[in-house]
Amino acid sequence: MSAVQDIRVITQRQLRLLTRVPEVLIFSTIQPVMFVLLFRFVFGGSISTGQPGGYVQLLMPGIFVQTVAFTLAGTASGLAEDLKKGLIDRFRSLPISQSALVVGRTLGDSMLNIVVLVVMALAGLAVGWRPSSGIVKVLIGFVFLFMFGYALSWVGIFVGLSVADARVVQNVGFIVTFPLTFLSNAFAPTTGMPRVLQYFAEWNPVSTMVAGCRELFGLKNIFGATAGSFPSENPLLMSAIYMGVIMLIFIPLSIRKYKNSSN
Repeated sequence: MSAVQDIRVITQRQLRLLTRVPEVLIFSTIQPVMFVLLFRFVFGGSISTGQPGGYVQLLMPGIFVQTVAFTLAGTASGLAEDLKKGLIDRFRSLPISQSALVVGRTLGDSMLNIVVLVVMALAGLAVGWRPSSGIVKVLIGFVFLFMFGYALSWVGIFVGLSVADARVVQNVGFIVTFPLTFLSNAFAPTTGMPRVLQYFAEWNPVSTMVAGCRELFGLKNIFGATAGSFPSENPLLMSAIYMGVIMLIFIPLSIRKYKNSSN
């Protein structure tokens, strides 16, 4: 119970940052809204999807997944910044659970995603996004998005503890997330890609998450070379498998990395 209490305190500390440094919340919401407007009005007219409602219906699940994927970079750079300031050393000197810091940080950073996803959903509704599957499935889709961001935040913890400089950490985070998000079905059908890239894109965890969210939001999935494969037939199950594998690998690795660095 003391460990749970320690995790709660660290999580509250992360959430208080949003009120004491409101720029974090402001810029965390401005960037995804800019992506919505950019893709909706600049690129949307040149992409034909064959979906009812046009490109915006295809776009919004991709933007949602991209945004929570960037949790990896945010968590990694925030942790590296705390290490640089000596805050982590101060926590290590306290009689608290060794895993409380990393668990509390992932929970706090994931809570920020809730606010960001709400703002993005409102922006999507303003530009014509209309999910057609009903409120229950839409809420399940947002739960999947929250869990995907939480799983990737553990990758961010490991990166933040492995790379010393916060500026390098930011670059590493974007190097990981940008290929995953843009070599996927998030913004355009993969059928126009070379066949090799189609296989990479459609087995990509981002693609399965996007396909799963589209399914929950009432859209028909678009697959190219891998149509009929397990991910194309079961995107939600495949997404759950990916999230489980990521957490099974990176939660123990991150906690062990933190404990070893504290020793």
